[in-house]
Amino acid sequence: MTLNKQDIRDQAKRFRQTLRPDMDSAEKACALFFETCAPQKDQIIALYWPKRDEFSTQLILEELLEHGYQCCLPITSKEDRILKFAKWTKDDPLQEGAFKVQEPVINDYTEWLEPDIVIVPLIAFDRRGHRLGYGAGHYDATLTALRKTKDITAVGVAFAEQMVLFPLPAEPHDQPLDLVITPEKVYSFSS
Repeated sequence: MTLNKQDIRDQAKRFRQTLRPDMDSAEKACALFFETCAPQKDQIIALYWPKRDEFSTQLILEELLEHGYQCCLPITSKEDRILKFAKWTKDDPLQEGAFKVQEPVINDYTEWLEPDIVIVPLIAFDRRGHRLGYGAGHYDATLTALRKTKDITAVGVAFAEQMVLFPLPAEPHDQPLDLVITPEKVYSFSS
């Protein structure tokens, strides 16, 4: 019996709910992010605001902002699969977006950015760099669009237990990650 993407997604989501990170998980992943990605001050880093049991990127975001990096968060839309990225600082307000994720509040002063490093949420990942997301295709469409205009680095941040030992189903539009950072290890997939 072969499982389809949705079956794997459902099982992986249930499994992720059972994971209980130790106190040092976020710190270890943050240290590995800076060591591996070595972001430059002129680079723009896109992160996501974690929801429920997603691996939290908040410590990475705090460290980046504290050290003067430009950061942005995605703005989702049910009409357009390509994400837009709004500059965000720790004092900027957030609101619930189209998919119940916290997003920057948009106004006339919103600064739109095009990231160089994109930290991507995931439910599971495999040894080839394929990720399983939530199924709407926003990050695949966004990475495709960004990769047509510039060199970017797509990074997953996850618990080690989210890696599956079998190849995830991948369609032509699915965009692989360059790296996945776990608290214990960095997996590199770029050639």
